[in-house]
Order: sequence, then structure tokens, then C-alpha cells
Amino acid sequence: MADWSAQQYLLFEEERARPARDLINGFALENVRDAVDLGCGPGNSTALVLSRYPNATVTGVDLSPDMLEKARRRLPDVTFIESGIEAWEPRSPLDLIFSNAAFQWVPSHVDVLVGVMHHLRSDGALAVQMPDNLDEPSHRLMAETAALGPWAEALRDVEGGRETIRPAQDYYSALKRHASRVDVWRTVYNVPLAGHGALVEWFKGSALRPYLGRLNEVEQKAFLDAYQRRIAQTYPVLPTGDILLAFPRLFVVAKRA
Repeated sequence: MADWSAQQYLLFEEERARPARDLINGFALENVRDAVDLGCGPGNSTALVLSRYPNATVTGVDLSPDMLEKARRRLPDVTFIESGIEAWEPRSPLDLIFSNAAFQWVPSHVDVLVGVMHHLRSDGALAVQMPDNLDEPSHRLMAETAALGPWAEALRDVEGGRETIRPAQDYYSALKRHASRVDVWRTVYNVPLAGHGALVEWFKGSALRPYLGRLNEVEQKAFLDAYQRRIAQTYPVLPTGDILLAFPRLFVVAKRA
């Protein structure tokens, strides 16, 4: 997967923060002393954890140096660690393991979620949110654009870097063996964007990164132009001049027994 651009990702910070806010407010957990934000990105989700638990020691973990640089500038008193989620281990058990839009990039992520449950103290919580949009037109058109252009061979296995979100019962069944309570829910956010170009800019900060990372500058522009043409044929412009991007998200909260 290509390295992430924190600057591009933060162009839509307010819109991207809403699922993270819904996640942090989606469970009751008191007396949090130690917490981690896995896949913390530029620190926006870490800030939400700190806001909810101002007396906790919170650590951020991410694999992208660019994201971590922005996170350290934003939250200079927080410890940030460069690591992949599957390689991360805490020094001692935690009260909260939080993750916003990161586990979909982790191979065999259901098994990894079960594994990180063992890093929780009794009554601690795992709280995870993942985009569930691979079947949306935005992503189907990415794959179509990749497969039909002159860049097809270079982009042949890009989608292999992200796992399909599993049915809710898979997460519930896997985690319930180690938890006193598991909640799984799905929310579809309808994000208003100022035209088709804005939709392309939205995904340039996330899902388009693996595609663009394999192309040179000229190829990137041609790819984005071709993608935007397909987007324009699929997403209608509303009378307000906006388009609505439907963005499903899966939420999982498990409290350790």
C-alpha cells in the first residue's frame, strides 16, 4: 500500500471525524487509564480519545511517517509509535483499544482483532470502525478504471491490499468468545461534496492512494481524469450543486470478560 498523505486526508477532516466521534460515543467505559489509537493517522482520532478521557495516557500507532509527523505536531504531549497494527504489542494491558478506519487494511483482520482483545484488562473495551464501501460505485469505478486503462498490469492486484468487510455475525462470533458483550452496527453516512472533483479529492486521501502510488505523475493525472469521467456518469448533481457520497461504515465494540 502506498504511504498516506496527511495533508490530503485532512482536507475533509470534519467529515472524516464524524464516524470516529460516533464510535467514541458508542460505548460506556469509565476509569480509562491507558488507551491506544491503532492506525491513528494524523492524530484527529487520537484527539477524540483524549477529549473523552482527558486523564488517560493515550498512545498512537501508525505505519505512515507522514501521518505520524502531523500527529506529533498536533499532539506534542502524546507518544506516537511507528508500527503496523499486526506487529504492535503494548508493554502492559490497556483499558481501551480504539481504531478508526484502519483494520480493513490488516490481513486476516478478524483474527487480529481477536488477538488484540488479549491486550485488554478485564472490563476493557475494543472499539473499531471500518469503511464498508467496496461495493459502492466509488470503489467499483476505481477498480473498473484500473482494469481498463493502459496501467492495468501495474494496478492488477491493488485491491488485494484491502480486505472485504465480513458479515456482522463473523465479528460477533469471533469476539464473543473473549467478551462479556459485543455490539456490531452499520451506519451509512451521506456526505455532501461540491461536485465530482471533490469526490475524487476525497478518495485521493484514502482509497485512491494505493493506485496512485504505482503510477508516475503523467499516469496519475490520466487515471484520475478517467476515474472522474466515470464518477460524473454515476453520481447525479443535485439542484444545490452538490453530490451525495454514500459511505457505509461497520462499527464493532467488544468489552472483555
